[in-house]
Amino acid sequence: MTDLALKKIDEEVRGFKGDKREQVMYKPVADALREFCRQQPEFAQAVYQSKKSFSDCMKHVAKGVGNSISDIEAYRRAVEFYFPGAQVEFQMVLYMSKYDMPQAAPEQVQQDAPKPEQPGMVLDLLDLL
Repeated sequence: MTDLALKKIDEEVRGFKGDKREQVMYKPVADALREFCRQQPEFAQAVYQSKKSFSDCMKHVAKGVGNSISDIEAYRRAVEFYFPGAQVEFQMVLYMSKYDMPQAAPEQVQQDAPKPEQPGMVLDLLDLL
């Protein structure tokens, strides 16, 4: 079902026409919907079986938006459009360098790049007394 939902999104995104606000948002929203389909088969099923179109989804996302909307709010609206009651959680993680990231792809890490330091031994100076 996931593959069918992804295919539906891809087909509906191809040649997407929308107003100025929708044009700015449609690619990241489509990417988020694809990722949500991969994460939740039930959501993928809802997207695939929906009679609603991606164009209608983007109209829903853009409804009442003035000059801006946060990414997370756009994704929430898109998910709500296809699956009322579903929730989206947003999590951000700070890594001080790309080398600290747990899933850095090998092509992203240069051969001569420094390795992250391993934690050393912790000494309690009171033990020395």
